[in-house]
Amino acid sequence: MAVLSPKVKRARIWGGALLFWLCLMVATPKIPQSPKYHVFADMRNFFGVPNTLNVVTSFPFLVVGVFGLVLCFHGNYFGINLRGEIWGWFFFYAGIAGAAFGSAYYHLKPDDARVLWDRLPMMIAFTSLFTSFVIERVDEQIGINSFIPLLMIVFMSAAYERIFNDLRLCMLFHLVPCLAIPVMTFIFPPRYTHSRYWLYAAGFYILAKFESAADRRIYNANHYVISGHSLEHLCMVMVPVLLTVMLLSRNIRMERRHIEEHKILRL
Repeated sequence: MAVLSPKVKRARIWGGALLFWLCLMVATPKIPQSPKYHVFADMRNFFGVPNTLNVVTSFPFLVVGVFGLVLCFHGNYFGINLRGEIWGWFFFYAGIAGAAFGSAYYHLKPDDARVLWDRLPMMIAFTSLFTSFVIERVDEQIGINSFIPLLMIVFMSAAYERIFNDLRLCMLFHLVPCLAIPVMTFIFPPRYTHSRYWLYAAGFYILAKFESAADRRIYNANHYVISGHSLEHLCMVMVPVLLTVMLLSRNIRMERRHIEEHKILRL
């Protein structure tokens, strides 16, 4: 069997992605932004801050995002081994930090004009995370070469949503990385230890989406203490927290195996 060159592999991947996008746009109806989306269960006002808890629960994203950005460039705390990984993780944490401002800005006055600033940082974060995963697990060069084009498509998708009031592309960038990463975790062997944290993070993301969908039910069930949407923020921030723990704890698997063998020999 002939071995395909990296250039042919990249062409096939982008061709397949383009074909998938065209099929999606043809086969699915337009999904406009519903005005009901901006009506959250908890819209209480404390200390003059509209929708206080939804605004305040956005703050942890800033803490985790800034912490991750500092560690990305303050020495090699994360033990990143592959070229390009550092930029993927940098933009992931930048997107997480940006989500704090975008979410707070949106929840101060929820409407169609502001919701883009809530979605865009998370789209950047998830796309960068997916790129880092591809670099680590699939192919380093494919991940590096896909990084800038994917970020450009993110901004184009956000502009498309704003101009045509169609959520399909934005939803794609939210859902595909979060579904593809857990599946690819089982398909491609890990380069580093502690790879189970990818699955833990995916689990918290799914839980956060359920909390968002059950916003009012959760709010009623706990007697109006906290809404499902505020809990979604707190649950969602566990995704970068868990991935940060993974980065701080992991080693290259070959190095870890060598250390364990050396300990056995000493015994």
